[in-house]
Amino acid sequence: MLRTHNCGQLKSSDIGKEVILCGWVGSRRDHGKLIFIDVRDRYGLTQVVFIPKESADAYTAAQDLRSEFVIKVTGKVNPRPKGTINPKLVTGEVEILATKLEIINPSLTPPFEIAEDLDITEEMRLKYRYLDLRRTSVFNNFLMRHKLYQAVRSYLNKNDFIECETPILTKSTPEGARDYLVPSRVNPGLFYALPQSPQLFKQILMVAGIDRYYQIAKCFRDEDLRADRQPEFTQLDIEMSFVQEEDIFSLTEGLYQAIFKELKGIDLKVPFPRMSYAQAQKEFNCDKPDLRQKLNTEFAFVWVVDFPLFKYNEEEKRWESEHHPFTAPRQEDLELMDSQPEKVLSRSYDLVLNGNELGSGSIRIHDQKLQEKIFSIIGITREEARTRFGFLLEAFEFGAPVHGGVAFGMDRLLTILANQSSIREVITFPKTQKAFCPLTNAPSQVDEKQLNELSIAVKPIKRRE
Repeated sequence: MLRTHNCGQLKSSDIGKEVILCGWVGSRRDHGKLIFIDVRDRYGLTQVVFIPKESADAYTAAQDLRSEFVIKVTGKVNPRPKGTINPKLVTGEVEILATKLEIINPSLTPPFEIAEDLDITEEMRLKYRYLDLRRTSVFNNFLMRHKLYQAVRSYLNKNDFIECETPILTKSTPEGARDYLVPSRVNPGLFYALPQSPQLFKQILMVAGIDRYYQIAKCFRDEDLRADRQPEFTQLDIEMSFVQEEDIFSLTEGLYQAIFKELKGIDLKVPFPRMSYAQAQKEFNCDKPDLRQKLNTEFAFVWVVDFPLFKYNEEEKRWESEHHPFTAPRQEDLELMDSQPEKVLSRSYDLVLNGNELGSGSIRIHDQKLQEKIFSIIGITREEARTRFGFLLEAFEFGAPVHGGVAFGMDRLLTILANQSSIREVITFPKTQKAFCPLTNAPSQVDEKQLNELSIAVKPIKRRE
């Protein structure tokens, strides 16, 4: 290691030690025959003092230091003089008396100060995201993300779940939003799609006997963006065999208890309250009720249940799935499928927190004939179903268990946990609301050779100013 300690580690118990620190210059203060700098890394910062009589070479080199230079400094841990102790810092009782300084890399003057209170545009922050991420408040969002993933994995692993990956390059099976399409060079004229969710694959894993699956999965949807939407996002995907709704509710509530205890030190009360879709619409005029005022738990969870299985598309004059076409109807409503589809309720459920939908799930259809019946009601012919979902329907012919699951948006959950206003604050390299990346300038044009290899011709497009 180049360093003996990090910049948030040294205390009064380390006084007298010879140490080596590496990091970025946070600030530099020249007091004539004394030069002070704060050297910073992700763990914190430590004050370093350069004195000519201690090391003329180090003092001379320190005169060239500027904000965000990357340095390696060697020195002795000394107590800070009386009256200069900083109780806000872990390292506030000590300073390093420098004996050697190495400038690992200089830095241009940053386009903005690495400070907590900034008045700059979001586009500027995203263009220089590697500088923005050096700010403690921004970094803490991703430290929380790391802790969230560890809490999720720990809880699910203890409950006999297996973490499985599913394909990123897959078949286009439109599930509501537009697919992102990827042309195949070796199969000219054919396309992969990036998954909107692992829905079909996780059901196939249940057919395969995996029994309990989870994945922290990347998902992609080509849709208009808002503060809580991104073209690529992360969801916690869970599926279980031989379960009913109560099993999934119980598992989920235990998961959120573990998450909130680990990340917020809060003991959530379970079970979470339940509310029917009809009741939510009647009392709150929406299906994402905010119960904070009514319940007085800062974090008010509620399960919304008994959604309609279908909704009617007035523009296209046809029935559509309220959630997705793999959602099972309630057994007692099966006789209404043909005569009164608007009255059929589904075995689906949404988990809502403070008026935000954290995720949704359902007991799935595991019977091929019922699945084909649902397809026919929403206008998907047998031939279309075989073309779009044939691999799932075929799997059902080889013994599909009763199964169900749930998926939660990790970005949205983190936005709430970190008290942020936009999910872009909790995504390392997010896109703008126009699905543009200021850091990399993506999306971008590609050269003619690449297009020819993919058998693609691009028509001239008149771009908006």
